[in-house]
Amino acid sequence: MEYVSTDKAPAAIGPYSQAIKCGGMVYTSGQIAIDPATGKIEEGGIQQQTHRVCRNVAALLEAAGTDMTKVVKTVCFIADMADFAAFNEVYAQYFVSKPARSCVAVKTLPKNVLVEIDTVTQL
Repeated sequence: MEYVSTDKAPAAIGPYSQAIKCGGMVYTSGQIAIDPATGKIEEGGIQQQTHRVCRNVAALLEAAGTDMTKVVKTVCFIADMADFAAFNEVYAQYFVSKPARSCVAVKTLPKNVLVEIDTVTQL
């Protein structure tokens, strides 16, 4: 098992790792819409926040030695299912290989963001 860390994605805000490489796979922790350069939440709605989350995921995967085309599974959490279509528009731009996915609406996400995504990815 190897820990993955990069300053190009937000630092963990709790007792967990940004990502872990294990058994030929990379497991990313849930990424939210924090700009790693400023530490602030991305301004705007679901689409702006989804872009930031996807860029954060991509940065973690790059640090691990892989990329978005090798994502096998995503788990997506959104704060409001009314945002599902807008979320999908952005998501589809980044996850072009169409990995398996779960997407659920939840009551509240960390720091009151609108979206969180974690991934399982091949090296």
